Amino acid sequence: MKLILTADVDNLGAPGDTVEVKDGYGRNYLLPRGLAIVATRGAQKQVEGIRRAQEARAVRGLEHAQELKAAIEGLEDVSLSVKTSSDSGKLFGSVTAADVAGALKAAGGPVVDKRIVELPKAHIKATGKHQIVVKLHPDVTAKFTLNVVAA
Repeated sequence: MKLILTADVDNLGAPGDTVEVKDGYGRNYLLPRGLAIVATRGAQKQVEGIRRAQEARAVRGLEHAQELKAAIEGLEDVSLSVKTSSDSGKLFGSVTAADVAGALKAAGGPVVDKRIVELPKAHIKATGKHQIVVKLHPDVTAKFTLNVVAA
């Protein structure tokens, strides 16, 4: 079965890659989860859009990573407003890497992929200031403080 990947799949490929897989793997795993689409002529045109979107998010090298680091660390106030339970400061749910990436963009910073955002723990579950690390390149990491406030 010939498929076009729409997401990164371990040991198979990156978004936009055309791959040949066994019928059962494609039909029972990749297609139902939205990780791939069937390779047709129309789908080949979608591949170009997927690749363009991926390249826009990707860090293009060491110099670009240094520029992004300067932009991220130059931000004054990165805050995220969340719902909390009364006065205790505990959150309903938690703050994820996707939430942090959105807050970074809202504060005027660059658009970063949620997969390169490293939280202090698995998730942030309390209000206050938290140190966030963004791994832009194997040699470049940016650090900033996220202020989680009650809504």
